Amino acid sequence: MPVEPQKLPVDVAQCHALIAELALHLESKNRELRLMQHRLEQLLRWRYGPKRERVDENQLFLFAAEVLAAAAREAQAEPAAEGPKPPRPGHGRKPLPRGLERRRVEYDLEERTCPECRETLRPIGEEVSERLEYVPASLYVIEEVCRKYACPKGCTVVTASKPMQPIEKGLPGPGLLAHVAVSKYADHQPLHRQTEMFQRQGITLSRRTMADWMRQCAELLRPLYERMKEKVLASKVIQTDDTPVGVLDPALPHTRTGRIWTYVGDKDHPYTVYDYTPDHSRDGPAAFLEEFRGYLQADAYSGYDKIYKDNGVTEVACWAHTRRKFFEAESSDLMRSMIVLAYIRLLYDVERDARDLALDGPGRLALRQEKSLPILTDLEAYLRREQLEVLPKSAEGQAISYALSNWKALGRYGHDGDLEIDNNGAERSLRGIAVGRHNWMFFGSDNGGRTAAILTSFTTTCKRLALDPFAYLSDIFERISAHKHSGLADLLPDKWKAARAMIDLT
Repeated sequence: MPVEPQKLPVDVAQCHALIAELALHLESKNRELRLMQHRLEQLLRWRYGPKRERVDENQLFLFAAEVLAAAAREAQAEPAAEGPKPPRPGHGRKPLPRGLERRRVEYDLEERTCPECRETLRPIGEEVSERLEYVPASLYVIEEVCRKYACPKGCTVVTASKPMQPIEKGLPGPGLLAHVAVSKYADHQPLHRQTEMFQRQGITLSRRTMADWMRQCAELLRPLYERMKEKVLASKVIQTDDTPVGVLDPALPHTRTGRIWTYVGDKDHPYTVYDYTPDHSRDGPAAFLEEFRGYLQADAYSGYDKIYKDNGVTEVACWAHTRRKFFEAESSDLMRSMIVLAYIRLLYDVERDARDLALDGPGRLALRQEKSLPILTDLEAYLRREQLEVLPKSAEGQAISYALSNWKALGRYGHDGDLEIDNNGAERSLRGIAVGRHNWMFFGSDNGGRTAAILTSFTTTCKRLALDPFAYLSDIFERISAHKHSGLADLLPDKWKAARAMIDLT
């Protein structure tokens, strides 16, 4: 507020009132400045900084020494766990797969006479080393010949029939369709780049043609996609998240924002299914999860609230999202942020111990009841105490409010060993979409988004099962047209993998 030196009050009381008003105004401006500085730091970190939320160990020990020291004393007081921990995977060059073709190249001596005594050298063995070579992929043409037969008396003419094709009367075979699908939806190669790759092999395929192939492939796989969706909805717990994607709209001069949602099934239903919606409303997840009645682990998006309330779904919150709030508040309140981050690190240390010991659900539950629940109790008490000391609108105040408002859902994982501490499984499943949209930039239409959701569901599920998506899709494209509808479940990726393993054993 501007103050003119010529009009300063002379009365002491008026001077005190003016000073108080100026002090309040200065504090307000300082709060605005701190908020702007915090937002600027977050924008600079988002644009240029590392994405990983790594915390400086020195800061942790400086501001959270008491928390970490108490945990260390507790760990020293406990007896050592029985049996050695499983070894971590080593480093270095891994052996090449034995299934790869070996082409033997022998190198022999030109002179086989001993340089000392001139006797003829005798072979005593050989040294074998391996080198990996690459042969470019190739295309070939299948000539489908249908033989024709005629009755000698001219009664009839019969032509042999071909098996059903993935695209009836279409040019591509199952392998070519699988290659284009895997290249785009697993390896993130947009269709215009694939067009250039095919041109180097002398084949001209337009982007529009391949886009139509992918649409027909998605329609072909839709019944199998629905079966996979049913399996995911039968899970005890589903992890979900979403990410924005650009979508072309002829009615707009620019792209609009659509949404890709991921739904990750549990260990007994190892499928990752994607869904596309033209907007970010709650209608998309509400329709997808209409029949679901288990645990839903997600972020604090308000669109899920109606699902928790009306569908009988149990909310499980994500500690990674909570940790991110305090990590971002570090610039505004370093001490409180570091103490909370130290508590959260102790919670993740328990989860790491469970992984190292390869514990099942009951084992994880027992470990969490013993170690995680006391940490959660201490952390809640600390947050409620500090909430009274911070400004509600500050970054730290908002982080504390976020944690306490979701506290029941955040602590739910400590009472069930089948639940995860965070939603990172769903976030990892969206990493491919995030990488892909930097390459293909946008979907051509809403139908293109639905096509991508279906085909990405299969390529990502194959990766989750350590299955070659090309081998799976090329076989499915060849068989699904003639496969009985009642036996579609046999073509699901995990069932297909098990059947292929049985064939290899025999």
